[in-house]
Amino acid sequence: MPTSPYPRRVSRSAVATLGAAGLVALGAAPAAVGDEAPPSLALADIKPITGVTPGSPVDLPITVVNNGSTTVEKVWIKYTATRGLAFPEVPSNCQKQYVGAYDEMPERWIAICAFDEAVKPGVAYTPQKPFAVKAEKHAFDDEMWVTVTDYEPSPDENSTPSPGTAPEIELIESPTGGTGSADRFRVPVSSVNTADYEVTGAALRGKPGDTVTMKATFTNTGPGWVWSKPGTPWTSVLVTPPAGTSVVKPDFYCKAKGKVYDCGLTTRPQEHLETATFTFKLKIDKKVAGAKGSVALSNRKLPFDPDRTNDTAPITLEVTGGEGGTTGGQDGGSGSTGGSTGGSSGGSTGSTGSTGSSGSTGGPSSAGGAGTATTGGNLATTGSSSAPLPIAGVAAAAVVMGAGTVLVVRRRRARHDS
Repeated sequence: MPTSPYPRRVSRSAVATLGAAGLVALGAAPAAVGDEAPPSLALADIKPITGVTPGSPVDLPITVVNNGSTTVEKVWIKYTATRGLAFPEVPSNCQKQYVGAYDEMPERWIAICAFDEAVKPGVAYTPQKPFAVKAEKHAFDDEMWVTVTDYEPSPDENSTPSPGTAPEIELIESPTGGTGSADRFRVPVSSVNTADYEVTGAALRGKPGDTVTMKATFTNTGPGWVWSKPGTPWTSVLVTPPAGTSVVKPDFYCKAKGKVYDCGLTTRPQEHLETATFTFKLKIDKKVAGAKGSVALSNRKLPFDPDRTNDTAPITLEVTGGEGGTTGGQDGGSGSTGGSTGGSSGGSTGSTGSTGSSGSTGGPSSAGGAGTATTGGNLATTGSSSAPLPIAGVAAAAVVMGAGTVLVVRRRRARHDS
């Protein structure tokens, strides 16, 4: 059964709070064995990286310091990057792993590099050649996690790592020295990019009494991907059926708020530049002159979307036969009363599908689909059309960049397949 996206907005605040604590736990070293305290490995501060041009390399300076009192004979550095970043050249002393999106986590790249050089107390070391990171053409608001340990981190269990093929790199003493402050860093990587959100409406046709199929779409046409994490500006899709019609069956993800249907967006089309389709069954009750509905983003002030002209689209209705009624507009479509429309802040990762609605890769139709009429039809829907709200994995954000063991509620996310 498809999972409704609505409660994910509730869980995002919890993800933001619990995720931070979870990431700390994920980066912690295992308990020491015996009486000797484990060496205290640390990284020098890594500042946020801004102004990156998509398609260009990302400079990621790394300095390792042994703050302990004993020499560390071998160290590991783990790099994790969100989907807008890539590892084009992975040294042979590293393992590279692509992990697809699952649960509430976005897809990502992981590289774990082993260094056999001894790290002496009080001495700073740096890779003889920076680890290669590249911003993809869809890079936008990304993150990297860098962790240093004196034990081999476990790979993600959802895919199989492969060895790097580029020449091995070693740790060498840093000529400039340095001090270590933490064993892991979250590094925001911001690229100069945009993401254009687009909606399409539909052209409907039929006679009074017919039931027609209406499809409205949402697409992130890119070029940037939008990670639906806490704090990301959020939007839903508002569907207003034409006057003279009533809703027989709304899309699974669309909730009636008066005469407008608020359709919750899943993360898949925003993160993967795909199309989400919302499918309605409408009954043509009567002919209303000039009747027209609409499809629109609830939030039309998204800072990353420079083109506002495609944030709305019409739903037209041509009624054949029947007498003209009152002048139309965007007042049609029956639904429950109460509630207000509008976007919300926050984000979550993962993707879902819906009963009667679908999504597919590629761009949407510019004109929308024509309605398919059938004689008769079921009674119009009244009241709320929302489905029971599921439980989102609030600790999932913690797992995105960690290597520890966390209990994650697994679920296969249904997709919008058009």
